[in-house]
Amino acid sequence: MPPSLPRTAPPPTRLQSWLARPLVHNGILTLIIINAVILGLETSPAAMRAWGPALLALDQAILAVFVVEIVLRIVAHRGAFFRDAWSVFDLSVVAIALVPASGPFAVLRALRVLRVLRILTIVPSMRRVVGGLLAAIPGLSSIAVVLGLLFYVFAVIATNLFGADFPDWFGTLGNSLYTLFQVMTLESWSMGIVRPVMELYPFAWAFFIPFILLATFTMLNLFIGVIVSAMQSFTDADKAETIAAVEEAREHIEADLHSEVRALRSEIAELRVLLRQPRP
Repeated sequence: MPPSLPRTAPPPTRLQSWLARPLVHNGILTLIIINAVILGLETSPAAMRAWGPALLALDQAILAVFVVEIVLRIVAHRGAFFRDAWSVFDLSVVAIALVPASGPFAVLRALRVLRVLRILTIVPSMRRVVGGLLAAIPGLSSIAVVLGLLFYVFAVIATNLFGADFPDWFGTLGNSLYTLFQVMTLESWSMGIVRPVMELYPFAWAFFIPFILLATFTMLNLFIGVIVSAMQSFTDADKAETIAAVEEAREHIEADLHSEVRALRSEIAELRVLLRQPRP
């Protein structure tokens, strides 16, 4: 008895195949870009005076296309649509645009621009970037906690050392945290903050320079390192998944070919038996 073949995924339906066609894919991408331009023009009073009705009508037409596309994807994929995070994101972005932009929901009108983010779900390279960033969140959280502790320690020290003479910068713990954040970004940190402090405290550089070395050059580089590592791991996993899918498809094709060859041999053997039988 031949071994049972592994179960394969059902073939795509005609609707799924049509939605996956490059023409449909590129058409939706083009509409997203056009919609992004329209939403930008709607913020210009001059553009609205000149082409306001046309822009609004085109925006509604593109939104209607997006709604039809989402409905077709739900019909084509059914429950699998809601198990895909990217599909749920597309549905949420389009649903926000359908909420009436009046009364208590007027603030949602500004969120229509989120439709532009659908380009992240259309372009595979952008999806990999977002996936890498999401994969980096656990590592980034740990670094953020360490950076928060570093800020807290230095803020308490700065408040005790410089708070009496520089209350606007270090008078309270909150002011110290904000000032240290400005120092970390290297925005006017020397002439704007450190040198005025050093006029009263000549050795203040011994406080600020270690903070900059730790917060700016060490911790932020760790952020970058974790993101790069996560994106590389995500890309490797994506490649491995693709290779596994190709290998699985190849194994299924080989199994089908072997089954057909065995059936053909059996038919040839039966034909030979018939040919050897004497004719009446």
